[in-house]
Amino acid sequence: MITTIMKTINIKSLFAVAIITIVIVSCKQDVITLQQPTTTTPVTPSKGTADFTKFIAIGNSLTAGYQAGALFTDGQNNSFPLILSKQFSVAQGSTLTFNQPDINSVNGYNSTVSGLVLGRYILYAADGNPNDAVPTPAGYPGVPAPYNTAGPAFTDPAFYNITFDKTKLNNFGAPGILLGQCLIGATGGPSTGNPYFNPYYARFASNPGTSTIIGDAIAAQPTFFVFDLGNNDVLGYATTGGNGTVPLTTLANFQTYYSNAIGALLNPATNPNNPKGVVTTIPNVTTIPYFYTVTWNAIPLDATTAAEVNTGFAGYNQILGAIAANAALLTNFGLSAADLNSRMVNFTASKNNPILIADKTLTDLTTVFGYLASIGPANGGITAAQQAALAPYTQVRQATSNDLITLSAGAILGTTVGGNPLLVNGVSVPLGDTYVLLPSETTAILTATAGFNSIINSVAAQYSSQIAVADINSVFTSFVTNQYIVSDGVMITPSFTPPFGAFSEDGVHPNSRGYAYLANVIIDAINAKFTAAVPHASLAAYTGVGLPLVP
Repeated sequence: MITTIMKTINIKSLFAVAIITIVIVSCKQDVITLQQPTTTTPVTPSKGTADFTKFIAIGNSLTAGYQAGALFTDGQNNSFPLILSKQFSVAQGSTLTFNQPDINSVNGYNSTVSGLVLGRYILYAADGNPNDAVPTPAGYPGVPAPYNTAGPAFTDPAFYNITFDKTKLNNFGAPGILLGQCLIGATGGPSTGNPYFNPYYARFASNPGTSTIIGDAIAAQPTFFVFDLGNNDVLGYATTGGNGTVPLTTLANFQTYYSNAIGALLNPATNPNNPKGVVTTIPNVTTIPYFYTVTWNAIPLDATTAAEVNTGFAGYNQILGAIAANAALLTNFGLSAADLNSRMVNFTASKNNPILIADKTLTDLTTVFGYLASIGPANGGITAAQQAALAPYTQVRQATSNDLITLSAGAILGTTVGGNPLLVNGVSVPLGDTYVLLPSETTAILTATAGFNSIINSVAAQYSSQIAVADINSVFTSFVTNQYIVSDGVMITPSFTPPFGAFSEDGVHPNSRGYAYLANVIIDAINAKFTAAVPHASLAAYTGVGLPLVP
């Protein structure tokens, strides 16, 4: 219950502070012990037992080349399947054709806010100080050219104007799709009243509303394929904070969808080319920059402001303490003193105060607060006004190091609700479920990821002579643990901090250099399985995140 007027909290540079922190940490971690170079004998490129003559890719945003929050021309031109195709050409001994459903947009489309069409993110410092740069969408007022435009939006007919031949595609990556959507026609339409509709697939579907991604891929008659679906079956749940809008796919459904998709691709009745391919495992998405750039203790307060906030929460803390000391109330309402005490709110003069968050796993105190209001102050209860003031705090606590805060929270924390200085997000107003992964939600994600990867490996084992497994999960885990890798004389880190970050500005998808690294991981799996010698892509040939822009 905030009853005192708070001074303005100096949190406007929260995003920048988080990014600067990563820079500092990266500089401390990116210490490489120099070693004498080793001499290696050049390997003659070879396709081994694979045939890359007609290579296709099936997947989601990663496959499409989506980065920085949008699908745009430069990102698409650096998709990992296109990078693979270039390396396959060397191994095959001939230049392969690899056609993609060209988006034809400089900055792509991210969202529409108050009628403003926004596109890919860039690091932009509106105040002119590069140290204050934050991920900002193209098309946002003040952003310089060539990032001052975006679109077209999904609702714009121009989005569906195509310049490519649908019958000659090699890349069947559709951003945003779940595994099961590659098997149903509804993914391509209709666009209204259809929860499965995906505008990206609608652009290249052979027969929107009837055809399927898998069907179109099979029609291409591949000799080799990459299948990179399943990530969104955990990622969608994770990036929405486990709020229920995008549920985790069940293991039973994942098993059915995955078996059907791979079985269809390898069915000799529909493709006599006897194709081979590579499938990818799903990484631990809770370790991507989207979940660690904004920390759980990101609230900076001075002594005066901290004291005022604590005064505002004094009544709330007092009521929790009284309930915790009343054995009858604890028993009657299924509460524990330890739980109530852990919910008490306290801020200090520090740059690292815990964020106030909503926690739906906590016992809801609405009933006990209602009971106290019903007996009134004369009988040790509370007033109706106090009950109303307590209503927003029935399931709240301050965050701990076990909570993961989303990158999107950086734009919300410290802002006021309706311009009211008493209502500050993350301080007096709990940060909503969408912006936080609770420990139980992280556990659910890890459990699902392990189950999905087990299915992927099991299905691949059924077709062991035709399928390689690129274990992205284990490679990415090692990458995060070590905090950097060096390849071709280029260092990359698991962040979006320039110049070394392998992730793009959205904190979820790789940048062009990161996609080259992903392609190399897949190449390693192909070489090992099919006794091939496909050369690695040079990371030096691909760009990372650009340096911050200013007006």
